[in-house]
Amino acid sequence: MPSIACPPDLFRRPRLLAAAACLGVLLGCGGGDGGRTEEGGNRQALAAAAVRSAPVVGPGELKSATPIRTVELAAMASVFATVPELGVQAKYAVTTYRLTYVTKDGDGQDVVASALAAVPVKPAGRPSPVMSWQHGTLFLDAQAPSNTANESEAAVLLASQGYIVVAADYVGYGASKGRPHPYLLSAPTAAAVVDLLTAAKTWRATSGVVDNGQLFMAGYSEGGYATVAALRSMETTGSPHLANLVGVAPGAGPYSVTATMDAALAIVRQRSELLRWVAWPGVLKNLSTTTRTLLRDALVHEILPDDADVTLTTSFIDLYLADDTAALDALSNVHDWRPTWPVLLHHGRDDRTVAYSVATRTIATMRANGSTSASLTDCPVQPAGHLDCVVPYFSFLLSRAAGAARDL
Repeated sequence: MPSIACPPDLFRRPRLLAAAACLGVLLGCGGGDGGRTEEGGNRQALAAAAVRSAPVVGPGELKSATPIRTVELAAMASVFATVPELGVQAKYAVTTYRLTYVTKDGDGQDVVASALAAVPVKPAGRPSPVMSWQHGTLFLDAQAPSNTANESEAAVLLASQGYIVVAADYVGYGASKGRPHPYLLSAPTAAAVVDLLTAAKTWRATSGVVDNGQLFMAGYSEGGYATVAALRSMETTGSPHLANLVGVAPGAGPYSVTATMDAALAIVRQRSELLRWVAWPGVLKNLSTTTRTLLRDALVHEILPDDADVTLTTSFIDLYLADDTAALDALSNVHDWRPTWPVLLHHGRDDRTVAYSVATRTIATMRANGSTSASLTDCPVQPAGHLDCVVPYFSFLLSRAAGAARDL
């Protein structure tokens, strides 16, 4: 791909889309706001026509779009003031909507799920890049993005920087509360994200929300896992969303569920005199029923607090205890493939929730598979624990995305 001065190499598109990338970059870098507005308006009209002629039915189908509230600029400015290390301030007020759409649950059945859409309040017709934001593990339904939609919600804060943000609640939250959340199951996790991208595209095309043709994807913790799972699904299926994708920035995700559980087992073994001597990766299936039950309960306790009001599937724990690495690879792990699009991993060396070894295994495996677009950036703070690195991750995400985004 020829070198172009506008976006940095960190979010470079692959050779397959070199021509389209060059065109998009040149349109974004040259000229004034009038030219970009006209481009965005023309694209929106074409997209609306396409939606009308070929409506999506089934997964990816938009069911409803309901306004929630407008979060004023002053409210978000107060939040940013509490984290000056981000180095940014709120730029726009944000209007929020609750979208419902069709996706797949953990059993592969169609289900109506919900999501938050957050739109920066800009002059009429002015386009924005799209950011697909995937949240971390939540244990209370009230914390799901479309149930929050206030100035403290990550999706709203990202929208205040100039992005149209779409954030899936995930199956098991919001409109689909009561169904088990398919926790760390790659197929339904990816579907919740990719189907939302499809439904949100329909919504933008039919509601006058103008995007500029750029798509960024990001998430932290479980959201990092969901981001990588979605990208793998998109690349495997040749998703049309790849035509807009610039890059992804996952933070502290359990991409290798096997490595994540190995680290969790090490913590449990430290806490239990019995398990310290009998529970070792690779021989767990040989444990007695009593010991396996004790170990399973301890591992579940590492994940689920007692006050959770949502149900998370923990089938991956049973597969791990059965030493069924083949099933974990098929159903949960998302680290062992060759991404073509830029994957900017970010992780802390002192993380005990999702061990740093998960990130190093992921980047080593992707590179061994031939990827030249995957990278790993260490969280710079000390200590670099899971929660310690949330703000540094957002700083990393905002700086990298802003360097490649147009129309912010």
